[in-house]
Parts: sequence; structure tokens; C-alpha cells
Amino acid sequence: MSVLDSSILLAFLEAEGEPVSGDRLAKELGVSRVAIWSRLERLRASGFGFKASTRKGYQLKTVPREINAALLDAHLRRLKVRPEIEFLTSVDSTNSEAERRLAAGQEAPFGVLARVQSAGRGRLGRKWHSGQVGNLYLSLAFRPFIPHERLKPFTLWMGLALCAHIELAHGLKLGLKWPNDLQTPDGRKVAGMLTEARLDVDSVRELVFGIGFNIIGQPKDFPVEIRTLASSLEQALGHALDINQVAAGVIAALLRAWEQFEDGVWARSFRKLWQHHDVLVGKSVRVGLRGDPVAGIVDGIDDEGSLILRTGGGRRKVVSSGEVTLRKH
Repeated sequence: MSVLDSSILLAFLEAEGEPVSGDRLAKELGVSRVAIWSRLERLRASGFGFKASTRKGYQLKTVPREINAALLDAHLRRLKVRPEIEFLTSVDSTNSEAERRLAAGQEAPFGVLARVQSAGRGRLGRKWHSGQVGNLYLSLAFRPFIPHERLKPFTLWMGLALCAHIELAHGLKLGLKWPNDLQTPDGRKVAGMLTEARLDVDSVRELVFGIGFNIIGQPKDFPVEIRTLASSLEQALGHALDINQVAAGVIAALLRAWEQFEDGVWARSFRKLWQHHDVLVGKSVRVGLRGDPVAGIVDGIDDEGSLILRTGGGRRKVVSSGEVTLRKH
């Protein structure tokens, strides 16, 4: 990622559609006017559109419809967030790459982001379709050294924090389907989360939080078998989005959520956010993972994030993991 390209794009973002003088850019960034022109030409070649105005400068008119490292960095700088993010055009899995980097001793926290994954994965070893460049495939890596029991509600908390951010930033109330799916109001999946950890005897040594978030994908872009089940933020909102701006907001929200989790303040809003975004309470479901599936009516979650079911005879069953399906009557 070019720091100069990011700085140029940041100047355009801060101008908010007004012309930016090439002379001003050159002076502020300490390069020649020719160097600015050359960079703008390179940016044009990668999908940016600039309009030149005599004696006024340049206006940024269009941006790429895919993750662009320099533009993403510019948006993060504007949000005053500068995480260590490794941008990859393609990778097998961002979670796997984050795990490799942790094993090699890379300092945490850091993120791994890719335009495309060739072997993206979800919970229970499932494949996560991630061949489309218009979505966000991101893993955040930490070395938290927290007790094992503190980790249990982590994925739910990160999902709730993201739901709250999307509602505040875009006016769309997403739902969280226990334990790791984000859904649009019509019940279609827009994101899935996967948390993986390495444990010492008494603490969590390494932690990787991965998310696949459909930001601007359209129905035709999804495999046939999931077109009726999946959606994107853009599709749900009904208008075009700048994927880099949305991705920067998501990254910033997730990093804030991690800080709140690490500090312990997350618990103050956890229950209220869950009640607002939970899509399963009162529903008849079947939960299966190992052994016989359990059926019942969802009665919320406990303080550790486990699902509470009311089964036959009014008995209470607490389920800490599993795959939830709605039961048809």
C-alpha cells in the first residue's frame, strides 16, 4: 500500500467533493507537481475517476467497487484509526493467514484482509463462499492472555457491536442469529463470524476473530444454492455503497468492541443490545451439534452467551454450542 496514494486520497475525502489543487497537494506532501499528476494517473488506472477543473484542481468523482488498500487506509485515517492491517489480493483464508503470522511471532493486534479467499471457512468446518471482490473478508488477531471463561460471550459481543454500528451508521437494524450469523430484517444472511483460539492451561494465548461481510454483493453474484438465503448490506439498503468507507467503519467498530471487551466494560450494554438484535427469542428451534438434537422454545441467553431453551414439560436446557434451525409447525 502506497502511503503517498493514501495521503492524496485522504485530501480528497476531506475536501468532500470540492476541488483539490495539485499545487497544494505537492506542497503539503513534499513532492513535485509532476509526481502528483503521475499518482493520479495510476489511481485512474486502478478505478478512480478524477475531474480536472482549470485553475481549481481536481475533484474525486468515482471510486473502485472493490477493496482498495490506499482508499481503505485513507478512510481509516479519517476515522483516526490506524490498525496494522495486511492487505492481500487473494489468500486461502484470512483466519489461517492470521494464525500463521501469530505462530511466526508477529506482534498483535493486527488484521489480515483479502479481496478473495480460495478456502474461506465458517463454523463446523463449513466453506464460506468468498470469491467475490465486493465483500469484506477480514481477520483480527490478538494475544489477550485472558481466562478461558471470559472468552465465551466474545463472538456474540463482536456481532452485537457490529449490529449497533450498522444501525447507527446506515439506519438498518440487523439481527443476530445465535451464535454467529448477522441477518437482514427479512432474514437473509449478510455476515458470518468465526472465532478461533489457542489456549494455555489457564489463559487464552492467541485469538483470531474472522468475519465475512457481504457489503455490495448482488443476488447474481452468489452461488445458486444460497441466493435465496444470502443478501448484502447494499441490497438491503437499496442504494449504492462505497465498500471502502463501509469497511473502514466496520474495522473501527470491531476494534472499539475489542477494547471494550478487553477492558470489561462490554458487559454494561451486552444484555440491552442482545434484546434489541436477537432474532430467535420466542421461536421454536432445533439445536444440533453432537449427539441427539435438542428442540425447544428460545428463552434468551445466559450471562456467558449460552442459549436457553424451554423444552417439553417446561424444562430449562442451556446449550453452549450448536447449529440452530427453525422448526416448522
